[in-house]
Amino acid sequence: MADTTTRPTDAPPASAKTLRDDDGGTVYTITEVPEQPRPVDPEPGPAAGTWLGERQAYLADAPPVIPSWLRRRTEFTEAARWTGAYYGHLGAFHTVRTPVYVLRLVARSPRGAARLAGRWARWVADAEARPVRARAALEGDPEAWLILSREHSRRVRPRRILSLTAAAPTALGAIIAALTVQPTTLGATAATGAALLGLAGAPADKPLITRYVALGALAPLTSTEVFDALTAIGFGGSPKGPGLRFAAEIQRDGPGWRAEVDLPPGIEAVKVMEKRAALAAAMRRPISTVWPETDRAAHPGRLVLWIAQRDPAKAARKLWPLMNKGQADVYGPLPFGFDPRGNLITITLIYSNLLVGGIPGSGKTSCALAIVLGVALDPTASLWIYELKGSGDLDAVRPVCHRYVSGDDDEDLEAALAGLRAGITEQKRRAKFVKGLPAEEVPEGRRVTRELAERYPEQDLGVRVIVVDEAQELFTHPDYKDEAATLFTKLIKKGRAYGIIVILLTQNPDAPSLPTSVASSVGTRLCLAVMDWRANNNVLGTGAHERGLRATEISVDEQGTGILARGREGITVRAAHIKQTEAEAIGARALALRTAAGTLTGEAAGHAVEEMAVESAADHLRAVWPEGAAAVHSHRLVAALAAYRPALYGPWADMEPAAASTALSAALKPFGIPTQQLTLRECCGGAKGVRHSDLPETATDPDDDPEDDD
Repeated sequence: MADTTTRPTDAPPASAKTLRDDDGGTVYTITEVPEQPRPVDPEPGPAAGTWLGERQAYLADAPPVIPSWLRRRTEFTEAARWTGAYYGHLGAFHTVRTPVYVLRLVARSPRGAARLAGRWARWVADAEARPVRARAALEGDPEAWLILSREHSRRVRPRRILSLTAAAPTALGAIIAALTVQPTTLGATAATGAALLGLAGAPADKPLITRYVALGALAPLTSTEVFDALTAIGFGGSPKGPGLRFAAEIQRDGPGWRAEVDLPPGIEAVKVMEKRAALAAAMRRPISTVWPETDRAAHPGRLVLWIAQRDPAKAARKLWPLMNKGQADVYGPLPFGFDPRGNLITITLIYSNLLVGGIPGSGKTSCALAIVLGVALDPTASLWIYELKGSGDLDAVRPVCHRYVSGDDDEDLEAALAGLRAGITEQKRRAKFVKGLPAEEVPEGRRVTRELAERYPEQDLGVRVIVVDEAQELFTHPDYKDEAATLFTKLIKKGRAYGIIVILLTQNPDAPSLPTSVASSVGTRLCLAVMDWRANNNVLGTGAHERGLRATEISVDEQGTGILARGREGITVRAAHIKQTEAEAIGARALALRTAAGTLTGEAAGHAVEEMAVESAADHLRAVWPEGAAAVHSHRLVAALAAYRPALYGPWADMEPAAASTALSAALKPFGIPTQQLTLRECCGGAKGVRHSDLPETATDPDDDPEDDD
């Protein structure tokens, strides 16, 4: 049977091998056909290359039937808001200039009257036919001339009669109106007539309506511009290989345009981000309007290029959402700033910490104000601020701060260390209390929540935010740097679950000024303009520069602009600009909120703050314990505590005796102090109470067992 297998023309040729038997007689010839290469590409479907295949390919990447701005509420709202604002501004623009337009029309009315009179005279005289009659007379054709003359008379006679018929009543009416009509009505009519005449007298090169020329607006983005710019900076691809390919149509995206481009094979989008300045130069656009990004949902070679229609640096300032009204919630996202598209960006502080770094002049003060003002507008949050520059940039929130220090002397640095020590002491106290609660009271895990803080107001579990501005002053001080690094690291790791949040701000984000143990423990980071990749990675984390999170590409002129990252992902954001006068007004509003809520504490309430230690319920119990008493009933202890610390224990005095006794038991449980049934003859018989022998000698830190990092 013949072999019907065909071999490709480029397959290796068959080879012949000759063999002999053992005695050397018979000769055998074997033809060896090499193994054929197997195809690995999938076979095209039955519809490939056909009409159906082309339609299937279209449907696979077909645009949506209903545009996204009609399907998404946010986009529709933005489009409707923009359209209303546009036509509202257009109407107001021309309404204000209406008197100017009327004066222009009146000034042009003589010319318009002359033009209309000339047109009327030519129409009555049939001036259009005059060249034809003249030509007939010149050629000496009397018959044609007579025909044209009779036609001229036939056309002109009714026009003259009609003109006289219209002119006589019009003139008579004008005379009567001038003698009988009120002057104001006559003036308005004359102005209207003059304006109508002015329409006919408008010069062709001088339009009546003032035209607005948007000098600050940039030209729309085109595919040619994108292709030429990427080619100019070396990403156009090889002439013989695949080049740039647009993954989608260029479309409007907020106040700008969005282009999605697949770069040539082997080129990552982060390489374009490294050359942002060169790309802006190639596009002849301000660098603050050019924002290349990667699309991690697609592939590393997908470049998303967003171009602003207006230079954000010259655009109108977007107001901080809480500028004039509103109250913040530190347990939720706090408004911070805006991305290049103008979308609001928030920062969540609870169960996290924040590190802000950037070179001097990069806008750290703007960032600090937007953060601390948001915390100040939550009456339940406690602010401890240590501004170690002494400039008073954060003085706007001083009236509401539990502790406020401003200065760069050693005593100011020591105060900051004392505040961190107090934070660690408070973290231990809260941890012991939370760990002593039954599981059903902490369904979200062993952490402080708003519900837990409201359930146990006597425990003072509100969020404490410790802000240290110019933290490099501590980390570079020869005497304080080691302790500062240890305190920061411990508090950042353990405090966040118990509502103690640390915010670090530094203008020297290098290794000596920002210890690795501190920077690596912070969950949320904001990197403003920095000089090199080392400082960039010190703030944003190891490998951030290589992943495309590059604050090195941000100009120092873009104040308040940085990369905000939580984990491995980051976005570009510009802090809301809040003037000092506006910050003072917001601070006054925050003071009013706290005064009304009765939550002013520490220096804000006129009290001195002892930062080295924090008193606990056990400390208070020892302070009110009757001298020489071996045991005291709970209801007597509650009454004594309410008199000693009415702000903390006053609500217990209004409870039923059993409920007050239960509250005392819960407060003492983290310190290992039991309440039990006691019979005291000198008091009131049997009731729940506490024995003096059960009180620990050191109540502020009853348990030094090590705790796991959060």
